Amino acid sequence: MNDTELAIDVRGLTKRYGGRAVVDDLSLQVRSGRICGFLGPNGSGKTTTIRMLCGLLTPDAGEGSCLGLPLTTHAAEIRRQVGYMTQKFGLYDDLSLRENLEFIGRLYQLPDRRGAVDRTLAQLGLVERQTQLAGSLSGGWKQRLALAACLMHAPRLLLLDEPTAGVDPKARRDFWDQIHALAAQGITVLVSTHYMDEAERCHELVYIAYGKLLARGTASEIIDGAGLKVWAVHGPDVAALVEPLKAAPGVLSVAAFGNALHVAAQDEAQLDAAIAPLRDRPGLVWTRSEANLEDVFISLIAEAQDNFAEKTKAAA
Repeated sequence: MNDTELAIDVRGLTKRYGGRAVVDDLSLQVRSGRICGFLGPNGSGKTTTIRMLCGLLTPDAGEGSCLGLPLTTHAAEIRRQVGYMTQKFGLYDDLSLRENLEFIGRLYQLPDRRGAVDRTLAQLGLVERQTQLAGSLSGGWKQRLALAACLMHAPRLLLLDEPTAGVDPKARRDFWDQIHALAAQGITVLVSTHYMDEAERCHELVYIAYGKLLARGTASEIIDGAGLKVWAVHGPDVAALVEPLKAAPGVLSVAAFGNALHVAAQDEAQLDAAIAPLRDRPGLVWTRSEANLEDVFISLIAEAQDNFAEKTKAAA
């Protein structure tokens, strides 16, 4: 991969708060025009990383570039070429959709502000709602307006922080169709999400926990690399099996999928030993299964070291 193909190329990125590294020696490379899913549990450092990439936070350590510009010395220039969508709706509730976008256009000092607003309203299907107050929108329409605000200044990189949280399935699907259309135009997208169906729509994935990179690659590469062995169990009251299975040595993941449980481990002998006492229970059907992304990510977090817990333990 040539450096000229990289929209994001950072190494050793570190940010500390109160002596705790919330992002710890993180390296990340994303090629131009790709959609990279950024996954991890709450508090894993995703938002902090995104804010460092767009120049809103200064790293305590690390180096690299964003859109070919040095991260630590050209933050203002990077911000002008990045669209950042925050977790929380950040526009003005008491302004109309058009007024919000006109305000964003003034912030970026766009030469043809009215034309930019017109084009953006049309691009996101907001023309008929342009006089509506932003505060009266549903979650899905607020999401669409927030994306419109990110696109006003024609950015080359989109940083989207859990953009579909709290919206309905149709709005999520429409949003992802729009993201893929933007990527086809050459825009790079780094998007954090907790939804596994969304993760599977990304070209590549990065998974972090407690500030450290745990896995990266395509969905199939990450699943194959985890090397998990999985049994599925179907039957009545499988929820009663969760705690005994979680407590068994070697079990990394116990996840419910409808009326079934997926039980995963890396060591096949330990997995067989864990399920052996339950195999003969009436009504249960045990079958070999394939690991999925959720199995892998639950297993990864089970093995990760909680930096906050370690700091709390050391202080005790």
